[in-house]
Amino acid sequence: MLQRGSTIGILGGGQLGRMMAVSAAQLGYRCIAYAPEGDNVVNQVCDDLFVNKWNETAALAAFAAQCDVVTWEFENVPVATATAMPEGRIFPHPRALETAQDRLAEKRFVEGLGGRPAAYARVDSRSDLEAAVDRLGAPGILKTRRDGYDGKGQWRIGSDRDAQGLHLPDVPLIYEGFVEFEAEFSIILVRGQDGEIRFWDSARNTHEGGVLAASTLPAGDIIEAQVDEARELARQVADALKYVGVLTLEFFATHEGPIFNEMAPRVHNSGHWSIEGAVTSQFENHIRAVAGLPLGDTATVAKAVTMTNIIGADITASQDHLAAPDTHLHDYGKAKVREGRKMGHVTRLER
Repeated sequence: MLQRGSTIGILGGGQLGRMMAVSAAQLGYRCIAYAPEGDNVVNQVCDDLFVNKWNETAALAAFAAQCDVVTWEFENVPVATATAMPEGRIFPHPRALETAQDRLAEKRFVEGLGGRPAAYARVDSRSDLEAAVDRLGAPGILKTRRDGYDGKGQWRIGSDRDAQGLHLPDVPLIYEGFVEFEAEFSIILVRGQDGEIRFWDSARNTHEGGVLAASTLPAGDIIEAQVDEARELARQVADALKYVGVLTLEFFATHEGPIFNEMAPRVHNSGHWSIEGAVTSQFENHIRAVAGLPLGDTATVAKAVTMTNIIGADITASQDHLAAPDTHLHDYGKAKVREGRKMGHVTRLER
């Protein structure tokens, strides 16, 4: 159990790290962060920020020397950076990053545990893509195997002609067959160092332009009917990785049951509602887990909850939301406003 006043290191400088650091402070810990140069909003709530490239060995060693434990706030932290942290003092284990950063490896891993991803094919060349479209059909989605989020690094293939005319990037790719689904949802869990697992209620996720627009509870009958099966897969994933912290698996709710979409080895946008909507938020429970503290109750405290992302220039009118009852604004403090950029979120509760 991490003693009061200890230091938690956060790899990454974004809003997830910022919200982690707020929870850590409430639990009596100090946080420092490490991130490359950029709009690192975590700096506003951390005791220190190391601004260095991910591969600067001396800087990583100096950072680690000041930390009692280390975690990360987004899934594209290089595996080599995570493994540069002292063994036994970084949570989750870097194997979770290694698994989640390659979409092909991730799908094979989940299949090995009995999960059902969308039909997929490895694509390393144009002929691979044409064969994949021929076998799996169109429409489908071509994705980079690494990096990419919020709709980036993805191309919708509507027909054979789309595949033939697409300029392929010179990176490993994967083609996924189209899934006819009724709704999208997340399974968010926290696993402690002793192996205890707790789940939050699953929200219905709505996306616009590949970016999460809103998460709502209750999620509706079709999702609630599939949560138990999806949770069992998530539990197996967490146990297989000997995971410590908050883990997210995204699913499509279909007439054939839950179809696995992707995994995020971190706190997740679709769990932001838990800050006001659950007894213990995903951020507090992540800190509890990596610090070796008892996990908190994950029960929902309201009859209905809606979390809405504030995207781009909408942040300029964000305070208008506060006129509504039981409404909570989270402005991430980002200096640069860009189209499609997550600038904050607002959560409304119905008691």
